[in-house]
Amino acid sequence: MAMTFAEKVLAKYAKKQTVVPGQIVTVHPNHLLTHDNTAAVIQKIQPELENYGVYDPTLSIIVLDHVIPAASEKTATNHRLIREFVKKYNIKHFFDVGYGVCHQLVVEKGLALPGALLLGSDSHTCSYGAIGAFSSGIDRTEAASLMLTGETWLKVPKTIKMVLQGALRPGVMAKDVILHIIGDISASGANYCSVEFHGDVGQLSVDDRFTITNMGVEMGAKNAVFFVDDVTRRYLSSIGIPEKAYDPMYPDEGASYANELEYDLSTIVPVVACPHTVDNVKPVAELAGLAINQCLIGTCTNGRVSDLQVAADILEGKRIHPDIRLLILPASKSILEESLRKGIVETLINAGGLLLPPGCGPCLGAHQGVLAPGERCLSTANRNFKGRMGCKDAEIYLASPATVAASALHGKLTDPRKELNA
Repeated sequence: MAMTFAEKVLAKYAKKQTVVPGQIVTVHPNHLLTHDNTAAVIQKIQPELENYGVYDPTLSIIVLDHVIPAASEKTATNHRLIREFVKKYNIKHFFDVGYGVCHQLVVEKGLALPGALLLGSDSHTCSYGAIGAFSSGIDRTEAASLMLTGETWLKVPKTIKMVLQGALRPGVMAKDVILHIIGDISASGANYCSVEFHGDVGQLSVDDRFTITNMGVEMGAKNAVFFVDDVTRRYLSSIGIPEKAYDPMYPDEGASYANELEYDLSTIVPVVACPHTVDNVKPVAELAGLAINQCLIGTCTNGRVSDLQVAADILEGKRIHPDIRLLILPASKSILEESLRKGIVETLINAGGLLLPPGCGPCLGAHQGVLAPGERCLSTANRNFKGRMGCKDAEIYLASPATVAASALHGKLTDPRKELNA
């Protein structure tokens, strides 16, 4: 029977010949991701941990990234509990404060591989589909059970096939693509579905694919995936992963899809997701001139070197508007280091940017960059619901790094193509 990507991966990990959408399967994933919420996870199972220990010290990937450095005694205590847990149970993959955002680290450290199955107690675990893995978010209780037993159950999702055709025009970024798609199908348009991206994807870098799969969950998807090609192989080689180390998975010819959608990339323009939902998408040109107070470039969605480079290209030799606070948030320490070597950070700081430590910071409103009532933030992050950045009476707009940089320059929403002469 012909199967989709999700069906083939879950059949493999459930040790079955075939599976069908809706079927419940028991799987043993390659890795389990947790972050600052590890403290809550292990507190659920303290007696069991004392009696049985963890299933496998190599299963867990633990990253401290959400509130770093600790902003309160409670957070500091949780971080201490996690460090003690890591030492006691000899957890192999632990990244303390300063290494970066969990999703970026999982990929750049080679812990997510094509054809692998990864689960995490964070909804944006779906990011690893950028390099051909099946990855998905689970809740803390499931994570706790997985930590003890090494197995969990999943329902096989239906699959949506998205075909991307044509070429992106100058000034249009991957963020515009995924916001355009979410605006088209809605924030629930792919609920509990696997989303496969096909077509003219060779023009999209791994960074671009990461941005798109990261926001798969913002249309309700269980996972989102790009298939291994030369772009993937070059990226994996660049981080020291040879082809023999992974087993790519592709959908079968004739696989059955719940829906098939086509998008002409050449027609997509710079867009912005308006408050307070990610699917409230409008062309930037329609909102040009809207005053903003804070700009954020970074996070696990758009905090890579290529994203920061685009912003630096727009801001080089210029100063941001005096009414703007521009926050720069690299997704990892290695991205920060490379951006320093290339002079990108210097350009952004000289333009008036404020450099934050690699982590989640203002994205979730738990630490740094909290908004005041009535303020507007233009952000490259992935969510804009009420209160997301710490204030229910503020507004969050989502856009590409190019749009955010151009808007920071003028203090108001600005079409980046004007700055790029595109």
